[in-house]
Amino acid sequence: MLPNAPGDTSHAVAGDSYGEIMTWNPQAPRFRLLHVLLSWLVAGASVFIAAAIVPHVSVGNFRDALAAAAVIAALNAVLPPLVAALRLPFTLALGFVIVLVLDAVILLLVSHITSRTIRVDGFGWALLAALVISAAMLALDVVLGVNDDDTYSLRVIRRIARRQGKPVHTDAPGIIFLEIDGLARPVLQRAIRDGNTPHMAGWLAAGTHRLGEWEPDLSSQTGASQAGILLGSNENIPAFRWVEKASRKVLACSSPDDCAEIERRLSNGRGLLVDDGASRGNLFSGDADAMILTVSRMNAEKQANPGYRAFLANGYNVSRLLVLFFWEALIEKIAAIQQRRRDVRPRGHRGGMYPFLRASLCVAVRDLIVFGVLTDMMRGRPAVYATFSSYDEVAHHSGLERADTLEALRKLDQQFGRIDRARRYAPRPYQLVVLSDHGQTQGATFKQRNGYDLHDLVARSIAGGSVAHLAGGDEHDAEVSHAVAEATGRSAEGERATPVGEDDVIVLASGNLGLIYLMEEPRRLCQEEIEERHPRLLDTLRRHPHIGFLLVRSRARGAVLLGPGGVRYLADDSVEGEDPLARFAPTAANHLRRTDGFENVADIMVGSFYDPELEQGCAFEELISFHGGLGGPQTQPFILHPVELALPAEPILGAAAVHEVLMGWRRTLHGVPALPPAPPRIDLGASLRSASVGPRSPS
Repeated sequence: MLPNAPGDTSHAVAGDSYGEIMTWNPQAPRFRLLHVLLSWLVAGASVFIAAAIVPHVSVGNFRDALAAAAVIAALNAVLPPLVAALRLPFTLALGFVIVLVLDAVILLLVSHITSRTIRVDGFGWALLAALVISAAMLALDVVLGVNDDDTYSLRVIRRIARRQGKPVHTDAPGIIFLEIDGLARPVLQRAIRDGNTPHMAGWLAAGTHRLGEWEPDLSSQTGASQAGILLGSNENIPAFRWVEKASRKVLACSSPDDCAEIERRLSNGRGLLVDDGASRGNLFSGDADAMILTVSRMNAEKQANPGYRAFLANGYNVSRLLVLFFWEALIEKIAAIQQRRRDVRPRGHRGGMYPFLRASLCVAVRDLIVFGVLTDMMRGRPAVYATFSSYDEVAHHSGLERADTLEALRKLDQQFGRIDRARRYAPRPYQLVVLSDHGQTQGATFKQRNGYDLHDLVARSIAGGSVAHLAGGDEHDAEVSHAVAEATGRSAEGERATPVGEDDVIVLASGNLGLIYLMEEPRRLCQEEIEERHPRLLDTLRRHPHIGFLLVRSRARGAVLLGPGGVRYLADDSVEGEDPLARFAPTAANHLRRTDGFENVADIMVGSFYDPELEQGCAFEELISFHGGLGGPQTQPFILHPVELALPAEPILGAAAVHEVLMGWRRTLHGVPALPPAPPRIDLGASLRSASVGPRSPS
């Protein structure tokens, strides 16, 4: 018998096995009279409040407000779904504007139909009143707990899903992967303990899920992790952005064109989401058939995306999103002021456009992805992978476990509760898996500690030549611009594989991992060449108090780690003096050894220091909580999985190993035997480039 959803307490959930499958009978969202009456009272009170606040909007008494609310609800149940169901090639932005205008039109219609109950003088006042009504409903919903019921939304989503195509009704379980970007297992454990994630805590308490851990590659960032998880390989991705010396171009995992190129190189057609899966908010598609906010496909698929119709079908969603957007921006401003007033350290830059960037990820992008997942479930898609970046974004600037960071996590947990409750209404049973792509480690930045950055340190240590510092900002700056591009139907902009110019040295940062490319040769320079051409560079870097190690390649000894007080030779793991990796995890040498073999590894890879007692390191970019390198919770992502889908007994090392586990779960749920090993990926272009520029290091 198939296990029921953990949130469904009306049926047994323990002791079931996949060997005794009975017919799956989805429930229909029930019409709850008491909840409808309470919602009606809240709506009436909201109309009454709006009439008291907004000029040129008037209502006689509370009874009139209730009558107006009833008519508004009736029109909202008909008009927005009709607009969303139209197969017109409108973009999300246009649909958003249409539904927002429709909200105001509905108020004007109500004013015309029931002029004795409510009066609205003009379109502008109607639009403002609609927003005030939404704000009041949000506040009252929170106080009264009305927003815990998604019955109406799910009924609308089911109708929209049916119009997009016939749902797949089957007993074969589907699987939903929900990724919390940047959340480390220890942070989640404390959040569960302290009541900040009640839904995930409930799954563990009920015994339906277990909490496991895996270890990311170097580098521990979304580009490498999602390539491994979704495509099955992250070979030759040394950081979030890197230089391809042979072509003198920078590739970045924030560029749609670059992500498309990375996916072309790595995909073998057997991605995690192959065979009618859906990708929501990811860097790579995983060979999915349906996408929303998937960077690698963004410029190739510019047509209007039907995945947003479920969101637009409820007129309340649009005005609610606007209210929550500005509320989130206000929360950010208040949190920043409190940090400054209390002199909380470390603290990051939180001015400029950042409050709106945070609001975009914590509200707009999050809600659109949630509605995409719910629509996928109502259509019966076999696999969905959705990434939620709000925790990661807030932690970068606020800190790992500051109050507003944990609030962002709590809101994600709340959305996961919605997805959990929706499973009983889907045309197939679903299993829920929550995981992260990496964690984060906290500490004042390199520049905050020293007054200068890694670029400055390199510039004054080389023997002549120009040094370029290509700072691309954090990964979520581009994510919001991609969301805007998809919403408006234009090409997505971002860091592109653009020429690096004639600079002699390129310095890049990926969290606490620095990359130094010496552009004198179209190949990697060996340690001996670097010391001969730039005698002060390696010595200055390795002895800096906030640098933990340098990875270079020696002509004589192969991969070498240089630390402040010693050297480690990775070929035979021999150490002279103090081991540079003494304060890092035992597996650190393996990750560095693998990265050293990449074609695009930097001439000098720089790792920051790490203090295990304080759990602190430092980023080479301006993020007080960071990831990308080694040291601390950034290397401790988690997998929260159903008990029926077991993790292997041995440690899961690397994102490609996670792919194998998750793909195995997909096949287990469908009763399909394991696939034969995938054919090796051959990058013919890389082979030709290597042949043309000579060996990686001179003999």
